[in-house]
Amino acid sequence: MTTYLAERAWVDGRVARNVRLEVADGRFLSVSTDSPDDSGVRLAGLVLPGMANAHSHAFHRALRGRTHHDRGSFWTWRDLMYQVAGRLDPDSYFELAKAVYAEMALAGITCVGEFHYLHHGPDGRPYADPNAMGNALIAAARAAGIRITLLDTVYLTSSVDGKPLEGVQRRFGDGDYDGWYERFGQLRGDDGARIGAALHSVRAAPIDGMATFARRTAGMPVHVHLSEQPAENEQCRAVHGCSPAELLESAGVWQPTTTAVHATHLTGTDRQLLAGRYVCFCPTTERDLADGIGPARALADAGAVLTLGSDSHAVIDLFEEARGLELDERLATRQRGHFGTAELITAATRDGHASLGWADAGEIAVGQRADLVAVSLSSARTAGIDPSGLIFAATAADVTDVIVDGRPVVTGGRHRSMDVPAALRDSIEAVLT
Repeated sequence: MTTYLAERAWVDGRVARNVRLEVADGRFLSVSTDSPDDSGVRLAGLVLPGMANAHSHAFHRALRGRTHHDRGSFWTWRDLMYQVAGRLDPDSYFELAKAVYAEMALAGITCVGEFHYLHHGPDGRPYADPNAMGNALIAAARAAGIRITLLDTVYLTSSVDGKPLEGVQRRFGDGDYDGWYERFGQLRGDDGARIGAALHSVRAAPIDGMATFARRTAGMPVHVHLSEQPAENEQCRAVHGCSPAELLESAGVWQPTTTAVHATHLTGTDRQLLAGRYVCFCPTTERDLADGIGPARALADAGAVLTLGSDSHAVIDLFEEARGLELDERLATRQRGHFGTAELITAATRDGHASLGWADAGEIAVGQRADLVAVSLSSARTAGIDPSGLIFAATAADVTDVIVDGRPVVTGGRHRSMDVPAALRDSIEAVLT
């Protein structure tokens, strides 16, 4: 058993002082607030539950800082993304993802949802192990010290009207739903890895076969890109006579374990369809790609459960994603006070984990997985703040210590098993050159 003493910790939706935590076998055995016993491993600052990055495309990290020349658009960004996608193999993907997941660990992320569609070789032919790329991601998360939910993705067409995949997109496809089922059924998780599924979007997942997909994946985490771009909505209406959310509803995709990612351009009917569902916002990517500001407060008021992701990794900082929910709403409405601190922390922790199939993580509570993130209250950004307002002040750079399933992964702001900046530099250079 290991005992930790946090001078402050986020427990039961508030900042508690002198919190004594007993941990054994990766779980919290006891949680005591205002403890007079000061023995144990000390954690300074404010200790949060582990954060969940509910939407990631690991290989997009190679694009950071490279897509802003000549202004660009979502579609020119996508062209550059396809270039990177065409250069990866299982070995180089492992090295890149390992570095990206280690960057997440430094930022206080203890679990990632990897929306994975880079399945096959450059010409579309499967590797000898048809899940070589997915297994590389699982191994990368293990090496970086965080958990993963691999959201293996159906990606069969290039447009809503069913145009075939071409060029690098051939790497993404399995031919048809049956081909995807065959490969998907061979994936195996473990205590640090869960297997989930995804429909890339209504552009890439044909309606024919979608209802069967929904039945066969019932009960597992299922994620889907939804209404990220107005063009997607327009094409869906032209082909199917309804919005993407309505199309997915007709196929039974909206289940209690389904997450809609982005959900930026919705109708009132769409918002009602997402009541009781998870909706993952990725404010820094939606901002970077000029996608627009999604109706976060309206969705929450309708009963949706909000989660957060860093998506393209323009930055990896769940503090920035969390406050982005509130600050973007302020820009859209010219009013303040849409989300409270507790709502934002819950989105970044408990609800994000639950959307990835980890209902036993994201809270500092007896029986939960022992994930802890210590955040400095003495940096230039956080010195002098009210600790309860940390989410509006801190950045990923303020994370000092991270414990995942009771194991220290980050200590004193440094990853315990690798030089993360060097690993990022070397793995990105290997892909780009």
